[in-house]
Amino acid sequence: MAIVIISDFASPEPWIKALKEADPKVEVLLHTDLTDYTNVKFALAWNHPPGIFMQFPNLKTISSMGAGVDHLLKDPDIPAHINIVRIIDPRLSQDMFEFALAVIMSRMKNLLHFRENQHQKVWKKKRYLRMDQVKIGVMGTGVIGHHVASNLQRVGFHVLGWSRSEGQPTAYKKYFGQEQLEEFLKNTDILICLLPLTPDTRGILNKNTLCMLPAGAWVVNLGRGPLLVDEDLINLLDIGHLAGANLDVFHKEPLTEDHPFWLHSKVHITPHVASLTDPESVAPQIIENYRRTLQNQPLLNLVDRKKGY
Repeated sequence: MAIVIISDFASPEPWIKALKEADPKVEVLLHTDLTDYTNVKFALAWNHPPGIFMQFPNLKTISSMGAGVDHLLKDPDIPAHINIVRIIDPRLSQDMFEFALAVIMSRMKNLLHFRENQHQKVWKKKRYLRMDQVKIGVMGTGVIGHHVASNLQRVGFHVLGWSRSEGQPTAYKKYFGQEQLEEFLKNTDILICLLPLTPDTRGILNKNTLCMLPAGAWVVNLGRGPLLVDEDLINLLDIGHLAGANLDVFHKEPLTEDHPFWLHSKVHITPHVASLTDPESVAPQIIENYRRTLQNQPLLNLVDRKKGY
C-alpha cells in the first residue's frame, strides 16, 4: 500500500521527502505515476482534478494537505463512505498569528501610508495608534482562530471573538450565533476573518455585515476568498465607510489580471501566504492517519462533512 499525492503543487518533492523521513518504509507516489488504482487506500490531496477519486475503488481516507478542506468538500463525486481528514498543526496556527500581528501593526503604525508617501516623495507625519486604542475582532475561533485571538490578547490587544456556536469559554470576550454578530461587528475596529468556508459562511462578509462595522474599520480576510462579496467590499471602501482591507485569499487564485483589487488604493493583496503548511511539521500526523487507515482505527482530525470542517 502507498500514500498517493494528488495535487497541483509544482514541486511535490518536499512532501515526498518529509513523508519518507517520517516513515522510511512507506511508499509515496504521485497519482500521475500510478499503474494500479485498486491498491490505493490513502490519498493526500490539494486542489485535485474534480472526479479523480472515482478512479480509486478501494480508497478509504483522503487527507487534505492543509487546514482547509473546502477544496475536497465541493467535489460531489467523493463517495460518502470515504473519510476526509485535515491538518491541525501548531506551526500553522503560530504562522497565522504572526501574519495577523504584522498586518495589524502595519495598519496601526501607518506603514502602508508612509510607503505610498515615499513613492510620492512626501515627508509628512501622521499620528499612529496604540494597542489600547484598537479593538480586534477575530471572526472564526476554531483551532487557528482561537490561537490568533489568544495571542493577540496576550501581547496587549483588546480582543473580541465570534463563532457560529458557543464553544468553550475563552479569556477574550466571545460572541456567537447570528443574533450576536451585529454586536460583535459594531465593536470591532480591525476585523480578522478566519472562518472556514461552508454553505453557511459563504458570502458572510457582505454589504449588510460590513456596514455593521464602525466607520473607518479595516477588514482582513485570511480565511477563504468566497467568504467575501468582493463588490460589496469595494463599494464600502469607495464611499469611505471602510478605511482599507488586507486580503490573502480570493474567489479565484491566482487573482485574475482584470480584477479591480489589483489597482484599488485601499486594498492590499498577498498571494495566500499567511500560513503555509510545512511538510516536515505535518508529515508525522499524515503517516499516523495512514497507519490508522490500514488498521481500521479512529482517525485524527476527522472532518464532519455536514459542518464543513
